[in-house]
Amino acid sequence: MTAFQRAGHERPIIGVFTKNRMNPAYAAARAGAERTAARCGAQVVHYVPDKPDDIEEQIALVDRAIAERPDAVVFVPVHDTAMNVSVKKLGAARIPIVNYLNRLDEGDFIAFIGSDDYRLGCDIAEYLFRHIDGRGDLVIIEGVAGAVTNRERMRGFHDTLRHWPDVRVVASRPGNYQREPVLQFMRELLPALPRIDAVLAANDLMALAAIEALEIAGRCASVVGVNAVPEAITAIKDRKLLATADFDAMKIACVATEAALRHLRGERVPREILLPVQIVDASNCAAWDLPFAERPCPEWENVTY
Repeated sequence: MTAFQRAGHERPIIGVFTKNRMNPAYAAARAGAERTAARCGAQVVHYVPDKPDDIEEQIALVDRAIAERPDAVVFVPVHDTAMNVSVKKLGAARIPIVNYLNRLDEGDFIAFIGSDDYRLGCDIAEYLFRHIDGRGDLVIIEGVAGAVTNRERMRGFHDTLRHWPDVRVVASRPGNYQREPVLQFMRELLPALPRIDAVLAANDLMALAAIEALEIAGRCASVVGVNAVPEAITAIKDRKLLATADFDAMKIACVATEAALRHLRGERVPREILLPVQIVDASNCAAWDLPFAERPCPEWENVTY
């Protein structure tokens, strides 16, 4: 008898936690989980805070999940350390956890599914600095301070900067992985900075907001982001965005959901699965030029070699 049958469910139920409804990457993650669940004969219940990245709301959502008892959860913490107690409560309730996208600080989970954010940060920064011939004035747009993805990407950005002494950081501001904060601070920055050669953003939503602010001001710069969301691919084709790094939340969620289902079937699941980092630019963006619903989910055998 499978775990979900013991729980009295006709089909396995996977609880899918995401951080917010504003970031296209999390919409993609929800879509990826749903696609994999449908293919495998399972169903999904979503747990999303109304206030983006809100710790207290996610704590309450964990309590709700414990009461509703899905057969497993795929879990991205809004903050890697603040959710430790809640993650332990899930474990104590004997609900299996697959951690995905943002690595948990501690807790008993089946596997982590994600990407190497440090390598991603290094690679996209290196690409940008080479494009501007190793010199110029740079604006860095950070994500959410409490997110491990942001910390690792920033570490990659700054470690790479050390090798490019003629790239000068003229501003570094948090955009919280959202559009509006970036529009606001770029409006404030642009009059004070007559020269901006490049913008290095920790996700595509912020990169696109920076481009919007630059266009409103009648200015341009080389801008890169992270996530390879469809809107970013369109901007690359339109020669507005220079490049993005393929941190594909949909693919990661596909694999995380499949990992949870395989665990419920009693199969062995690798402790860690990292999807490779790829830089997407005008030379190769055709492979990503699809809405999330049409992008292929990874084959299990291709990511667990």
